[in-house]
Amino acid sequence: MADTGGRTLTGDAVERLPSGRVNGVPTERVRRAAFTGVLRRWFGRHRQLWFDVAAVGIAALDVWLRVVPEAEGYNYVLSAIAVAAVALRRRFPFLVVLITVPGFLAGWAQLAAMIALGTLARQKLLSRQVRVGAALVWLSRFFVWPVDEFLALDWKTHVHNAIYGCIVAGMPIAIGLLAHAREELSARIGELAASRERERLLHAHAVRADERARLAREMHDVVSHQVSLIAMQAGALRMAAADPDARQVAGTIRMLSTRTLDELRQLVSVLRTTNGDDPPRPGIEDLPQLVGSAGFPATLTVRGPVADVPGPVSGAVYRAVQEALTNVRKHARGAATAVLVVAEDERLVVEVRNEPPVGSVDGAALPSGGHGLVGLRERAALLDGELEACPTDDGGFAVKVTFPLVRSFGAKVPKSTVE
Repeated sequence: MADTGGRTLTGDAVERLPSGRVNGVPTERVRRAAFTGVLRRWFGRHRQLWFDVAAVGIAALDVWLRVVPEAEGYNYVLSAIAVAAVALRRRFPFLVVLITVPGFLAGWAQLAAMIALGTLARQKLLSRQVRVGAALVWLSRFFVWPVDEFLALDWKTHVHNAIYGCIVAGMPIAIGLLAHAREELSARIGELAASRERERLLHAHAVRADERARLAREMHDVVSHQVSLIAMQAGALRMAAADPDARQVAGTIRMLSTRTLDELRQLVSVLRTTNGDDPPRPGIEDLPQLVGSAGFPATLTVRGPVADVPGPVSGAVYRAVQEALTNVRKHARGAATAVLVVAEDERLVVEVRNEPPVGSVDGAALPSGGHGLVGLRERAALLDGELEACPTDDGGFAVKVTFPLVRSFGAKVPKSTVE
């Protein structure tokens, strides 16, 4: 950056030049714009207060300019009451119109009555109260107080007063209706902007759905092909192997590969779903098959009313048991494992506890990202649940997840027992 003889800052800093300019703009103009912005923000926060002060001030000035020395005391009192009532016109518009009419009729509070009538028309439109207020304001302009002065006027003056009465009563109503129409138009513009924002979000959701469908296709083409090859190779190995243990291992590999393909199809279906209707997911009723095909000694115990557990909790229990068995298979191969699911009135507890591994553990060679327990904790947190995972005293490991049934779903589980 060239050296201009002044001081130059980068980023959001202000560039000060030796010619008295800030970022190429004269310094005095920048200060004036900043001061104007401060005034505009401060005025915007107290806008209604300033309008009320201005309305009272204008009404008081109108009275003060029209005061005559020979007036009676009640003229001053009624005019002062009318001016003071203008401050309450937003909360009690019709009442304020009724209060300002005597000050207009027997005093000098014409603008006070007009301001009150305009506020009433802005809030009530052309309701009966507005029509009554307009008639009273017109009468106050047409009638001349005291009565003897009114009777002494000729018919031309009466016609003139009647015409101006229509103007005095009609102008505030027109202005009030115009202000109301402006507010309605502003509200419609805001609704239109919100509608366009919703349209933008819907478009983004459509784009995301297309991306999910593309991802589903790629996942199906890549992963399912590899898993299918594993299943076929395991089936061939099972048929060709002479060792019973090798055939059993090959059968386990084929079974797990087949299950992986089924779950992959479910996941692809979820990714390709765009209408919000997810396909059925495994739950507590599928735990016996999951535990029975673990590939190592494992037992399952289910207690309590689990038949009618909500679907999100049931699916979370299945995933918790599945992840815990996977960790046992990786890090404690051959260890006996016990799975316990207990449903109570207000909570459901699932616990997977394994004994110390048998022999050497070579599970370190298996791929592991270390995100299994993190994912379980996040899944439990979504359902207001808690996760506890820690080693046991005998050298094993225990995973315990608790899901509330009342706080999350607003109703207790029916008391139908399933063992």
